[in-house]
Amino acid sequence: MMNESSSCSNSNCSHMFVDHGICLACKTKVSCVEGQPFGYLFPGLRLSNEAVSVTKHLTTLISVYGHRKLHLVLDLDRTLIHSMKTTNLTKAEKYLIKEEKSGSRKDLRTYDGRLIIKLRPFVEEFLKEANKLFTMFAYTKGRSSYGHAVVRMIDPNKIYFGDRVITREESPGTKTLDLVLADERGIVIVDDKVGAWPHHQRNLLEVTKYFYFRNDHKYTKSRPSYAERKSDESRSKRVLMNLLKFLKQVHNEFFTCGLEDELDFKDVRCLIKGPFKPPGC
Repeated sequence: MMNESSSCSNSNCSHMFVDHGICLACKTKVSCVEGQPFGYLFPGLRLSNEAVSVTKHLTTLISVYGHRKLHLVLDLDRTLIHSMKTTNLTKAEKYLIKEEKSGSRKDLRTYDGRLIIKLRPFVEEFLKEANKLFTMFAYTKGRSSYGHAVVRMIDPNKIYFGDRVITREESPGTKTLDLVLADERGIVIVDDKVGAWPHHQRNLLEVTKYFYFRNDHKYTKSRPSYAERKSDESRSKRVLMNLLKFLKQVHNEFFTCGLEDELDFKDVRCLIKGPFKPPGC
């Protein structure tokens, strides 16, 4: 039989893991727990501050020693994709709506009938290769429905991100690694906005913003967009592939050491020295 409701102060249990208000250890209904919700991983899940610390540490140890993987947090908008309201497309870009509906363009998607979404060149190759070296999280300041829809577009079978999608609902303020269950020493962030991560600059790799459509901040009246030119980032630019090359170097340097014990002291922040923009990115 379930125990009566318990406050944080009168229970001997530390209530480290709480599911929909019920402590998973003592099966008590908990009225308050100091800590962090992780509902994006499991609905109703909340971890105490102690549980967050322990879980981050253990996750990193298992990832590093068991799988030889680090963690990678990826922004979506203007990093992996570019989106635009269909009503904001220029006359010279309207052809994209027809191409998306016909299915002739695998790099085009629509969301909610109002947005057209363009995948950045090489995003599929990037995710496939990065997945071998990193456990990946998607992090967007967009709404939950939008963020999950975009991730389904680039990862329909949940091979790369699983349920690790953090959105505005979980993170209404600035972006933070508090929501990522791994030690900061083993996390790399990729974003087009340096200012989005005020407390985690050392983990940050900056990439050039991806602009495909005209009605954004890059193009002027005298300069047509990629969409208008029916062009895209050149194969020589290859931002995501250049990023992948740098990430492979970071991974290799992290795991190159004389003794396995040295991995306990390795810190990816010392390798990337962020905020840093890798060559060609």
